[in-house]
Amino acid sequence: MDIESGEQRKIAGKRVTYTSIIVNTLLSAGQLFLGIVGNSQALVADGIHTLSDLTTDALVLYAIWQGNKEADDDHPYGHGRIETAATVFLGLLLAFVGLAIAINAALRLTVPATILTPAPITLVMTVITIFSKEGLFRYTIRIADRYKSTILRANAWHHRSDAISSIVVLIGIGGSIMGLPYFDALAAIVLGTMIVRMGLLLSWNALKELIDTALSHEEVETIRQAIINTDGVIDLHMLRSRLMGGRALIDVHLQVDGNISVSEGHQISECVRQRLINNFESVDEVLVHIDPENDKIIMANVDLPLRSEMTTLINETIAGIDGTTPAEKITLHYLAGSINVDLIFPTIADTTDENRQRVAREIIETLHQHPYIGNIEIFYHSLH
Repeated sequence: MDIESGEQRKIAGKRVTYTSIIVNTLLSAGQLFLGIVGNSQALVADGIHTLSDLTTDALVLYAIWQGNKEADDDHPYGHGRIETAATVFLGLLLAFVGLAIAINAALRLTVPATILTPAPITLVMTVITIFSKEGLFRYTIRIADRYKSTILRANAWHHRSDAISSIVVLIGIGGSIMGLPYFDALAAIVLGTMIVRMGLLLSWNALKELIDTALSHEEVETIRQAIINTDGVIDLHMLRSRLMGGRALIDVHLQVDGNISVSEGHQISECVRQRLINNFESVDEVLVHIDPENDKIIMANVDLPLRSEMTTLINETIAGIDGTTPAEKITLHYLAGSINVDLIFPTIADTTDENRQRVAREIIETLHQHPYIGNIEIFYHSLH
């Protein structure tokens, strides 16, 4: 993610969170006051729930501030995981609040004298809460989807759960007013259970991201097809994916023709990288490793001598053969456990084709005495 889009993401996240803080402050004050005055424990529980939202909003602000910092020496992949870690804490906090609400309501059911009939005004406050929370959900989820923010998405669904729980509160208060006094307490228990489930689900999904759980099978297969359809890609292996603050990081090994140039292999890798970033909105970075063969299966090249040793061997071999000149270019191909060698020589005007063929045969025969040398091809510049 570039600096400009990262800054836009930070500004949008702060704006939506400040909006949430203002709305939750007003709602919690109204719910607690009218819940106490109007004798509705379900509305009081919902007010406490809304009050706890202010804590989570503060957590979201901190995560946005920290999570959008640029990568540095200590955090070369950026700070996106701060959002994810904060989401784990946010989910556990929600689960704890929900459990407390459910237990408190259940205890009230054991003492019938504490069950009172709510006042009609509590219904009005609950309806206001439902529409306010649903509005916050729609606003927050739009920003979360636009900027691929895990913690904003978690907070958005938190708002939706608040709206649903307020519907339960509405039913409970309505039932109590209609002569079913236990409905209010039962609504508080249902509300608490729903909050516990939502909190644990948020924490579990964030925890999966922290332990580098891959993208879904369907997403990985779509990415695989996009890679394999790129010109120059023969096959792929070791395709791995993970999430960092809601943004996908992809690693892949591409198998290309082992005889192409380094620059062509690099060009193919860049085409794959750009295709994935441009065509998949969630993909933020792609690391491509170019292979001339499937190194997941074939690992026989690791002990072969490198270029400096090989060029010394080849030049010494050429120097020991009469009628030769130094090779202008030596190309080495490390394939299937051996080294294929391409040699290019200048053409000398007074040298016959027969002599060039003799020299080539001697070079090939001498180099083939080394078991790790495979196919050898010798080329001469044509005369102009």
